[in-house]
Amino acid sequence: MCSVNYKPVPSMVEALLPIWRRVLQRPAIRPTDNFFDLHGTPSSAAQLCAEIASELGRDLPPVIICTAPTVESLAALLEDPSPPRVPPLVLLKAGTEPPPVFIAHGLGGDVLGLCDLAGKINSRHSIYGLQARGVDGIDEPLSSIEEMAQFHLNAIKQLQTRGPYFLIGYSLGGLVMIEIARRLQADGNQIALLALMDTYPDKKVVPVVQRTLLSLRQAKRLPRKLIETAQGRKKSKRKNNDGTELLPNQSARSTAQVLQRMKDADYRAWRSYRPQFYRGRIRFVKAEISTYFPSNPTAVWAHFAEKFEVETVPGDHLGMLTTDFDSLASILSRYLSEAST
Repeated sequence: MCSVNYKPVPSMVEALLPIWRRVLQRPAIRPTDNFFDLHGTPSSAAQLCAEIASELGRDLPPVIICTAPTVESLAALLEDPSPPRVPPLVLLKAGTEPPPVFIAHGLGGDVLGLCDLAGKINSRHSIYGLQARGVDGIDEPLSSIEEMAQFHLNAIKQLQTRGPYFLIGYSLGGLVMIEIARRLQADGNQIALLALMDTYPDKKVVPVVQRTLLSLRQAKRLPRKLIETAQGRKKSKRKNNDGTELLPNQSARSTAQVLQRMKDADYRAWRSYRPQFYRGRIRFVKAEISTYFPSNPTAVWAHFAEKFEVETVPGDHLGMLTTDFDSLASILSRYLSEAST
């Protein structure tokens, strides 16, 4: 009998395990271990997907780790040859008490960036992230706040048919939540909580005084921003052994193109949106360091709501969500507790 050198093809779980161990820098990982319990971060999720694309030839958006957070579940997803879809609602934190909490991400972002915050919110309610359409590269992103609101409202209604509703939005996601709240109210639903995190409309909607102060602040920041941008580009250029610039692989380019398409659509939506009056209370959390937006949210929003309240947390617009999220989570936990009672 002739012998044949046969090398068995490893299962998808076996193929993924060394990648997970390498990216998360752990000597041992079980197929059922949760990515976030292993202290996975948005950056390590991006690295994980980059290595999967390089070694296994499958291009995945990093946010997919929210829907498949274990080696076992990610392997099952990869064994399906069709492109994976990211649903409009992603469970960020399980709870034991209805109704759920809905939270929307900012411009060009995804629900992966909300995971740290959701994990720190002290509440018995489940927390769902609203994922903008198009992050999986299958569907075209929506380019108006009204379309985004209806897209997510359809998904919300499948999970919770009647109020009270708990709605939280960060940055652009806050504009989406205002529209969702208005539409739910029009159908006779109670909004128990509408909380906005550093959310602002386009500066054309901002009062003249705040617009002028914002323009002056941005003009002062321009030289430093140009220097930071130049330094960032210099650092981002990776080199080959011969000193030439290392070009990104096809997977990286594809992911970047999808994200850029989403950012462009979000920016068009933000520029064209004009808020309408909301018949209820808006609880607003402001970043202590004003960078891209007006420093006085009350001057911007007070005439768009029956009642408007502001609290301040450490950090700037990005830092309040990425590095100073403990303070933000504490405030949101209190909001939810008060709304529940």
